[in-house]
Amino acid sequence: MAHYAFLNEKNIVTEVIAGKDEGNFNWEQQYSYLRGQLCKRTSFNTIGGVHTKGGTPFRKNFAGIGYTYDEKRDAFIAPKPNYSSWILNENTCQWEAPVSYPQDGNIYGWNESTLTWDIA
Repeated sequence: MAHYAFLNEKNIVTEVIAGKDEGNFNWEQQYSYLRGQLCKRTSFNTIGGVHTKGGTPFRKNFAGIGYTYDEKRDAFIAPKPNYSSWILNENTCQWEAPVSYPQDGNIYGWNESTLTWDIA
């Protein structure tokens, strides 16, 4: 099963559907024609440019409503979190804090005032 994202005039995802596998047919083009809206295939198994099942990654991230399709990167990018310090990782097309998330098993929340991860 394939998934497809419909985009508005600003390349913002407005809907994601399950659809036909492409095979020898261009379903992106067909869905675009049927809906009158640009359509791009997206991969449920692609996160940060890595295919979770060892396959070929596709468009960096699985599309979600509100995501932007970046034509230059051929990637879906989530809306930026409400933190001015976070930057877009050009390789993964995901937003990252300026400090790595601690890997000690605790749950943290980002503190924009101190630019640190605080235990939640």
